[in-house]
Amino acid sequence: MALPKELVREIIEQNNFQKPGEILEFLKESFKDVLQEMLEAEMDCHLGYSKNDVSNKSIDNSRNGYTPKTVRSELGPVEIDIPRDRKGKFEPKIVPKYKRDVSGIEEKVISLYARGMSTRDIHEQIKELYGVEISAEMVSKITERLLPEIREWQNRPLEPIYSFVFLDAIHYKIREDGHVLNRAAYVVIGVDIDGNKDILGIWIGENESSKFWLGVLNELKSRGVEEILLFSVDGLTGLKEAIEAVYPNAMIQRCIIHQLRNSFKYVSYKNIKEFSRDFKSVYTAVNEDEALENLYKLKEKWGKQYPYAFRSWENNWEVICPFFKFPLEIRKIVYTTNIIEGLHRQFRKVTKTKTVFPSDTSLEKMLYLASMNVMKKWTLRFRNWDQVLSQLIIIFGDRVEKYL
Repeated sequence: MALPKELVREIIEQNNFQKPGEILEFLKESFKDVLQEMLEAEMDCHLGYSKNDVSNKSIDNSRNGYTPKTVRSELGPVEIDIPRDRKGKFEPKIVPKYKRDVSGIEEKVISLYARGMSTRDIHEQIKELYGVEISAEMVSKITERLLPEIREWQNRPLEPIYSFVFLDAIHYKIREDGHVLNRAAYVVIGVDIDGNKDILGIWIGENESSKFWLGVLNELKSRGVEEILLFSVDGLTGLKEAIEAVYPNAMIQRCIIHQLRNSFKYVSYKNIKEFSRDFKSVYTAVNEDEALENLYKLKEKWGKQYPYAFRSWENNWEVICPFFKFPLEIRKIVYTTNIIEGLHRQFRKVTKTKTVFPSDTSLEKMLYLASMNVMKKWTLRFRNWDQVLSQLIIIFGDRVEKYL
């Protein structure tokens, strides 16, 4: 809220400011006075009578002096006096009992942490912005307050049906008991029946297995997910078996982009463009028969030179071929990995300064904050969703219609 210009001129004339520092000191003192008056007003409300109006006193409680307190503000440290009452029941709301930050510093720390800044960089930023020293331990304590919020988010109720669920992993290093260990963050993204995207959860673990995935999928079920039409997955160990146990009617589709990447790593750089162009005839085929025919033609051309480039396609055709049963609009959603790739890009952006995380919790906090930032941008549903939904109803029938 801007001050009237006349009042600003009056303040300048009365105080004869010569330097910016004098203006800052004036603002600091003014802020202190306003804060102090608000505390006094809170005490008046608590006791039921104002400071000098003892004639209206109707309770046996009364003021009992002050306790000095230094709080952090955007203008720097400010010393205030917290009123006390004789019964010790007064709990100010403007400056809560154990709070020493009225500047938004904690929110700023979490915001900087979400951008992937190191504790050292956060220390420097906060010192520069607020003139306050904040240790690495304090940064950690502030971000620890996210944990209940993360638990609540990870356990929140979900939609009863998801049209598509994408599962993928991104890998990090964690320090534990003096050793550096590999960890995978397993991300589950869902597209609901209205075409909206959501991150259903993030699970951090060492080794994927049927048992691990069974736990993840049972969590989804306990959070209200009754039906999943199609899973798009990479070759995560044990996932197929777990899906068949928990969501036996779901279709399992191997991620086409991951298949292509797996093939490309066996092809020399000079041939990658031509090979990629040729392979397009496989995943854009009209149906499964045409796709297989084009795959065999491709193998005739490139197979002797790059035999391993075709192995994954042949070994996993059972979970690749469902793709060819779908119309083009659904195929685009399945083989376009913008959702998962975009999320992973954001994760890498905020974690690039961290070669090793001090704990699983530290990684969890950072990925959660990155996820929240990504989901703020997920405001639009998939293009042509009405057409996609009509196609899903034709393909899956009652499994979709009962949720509309």
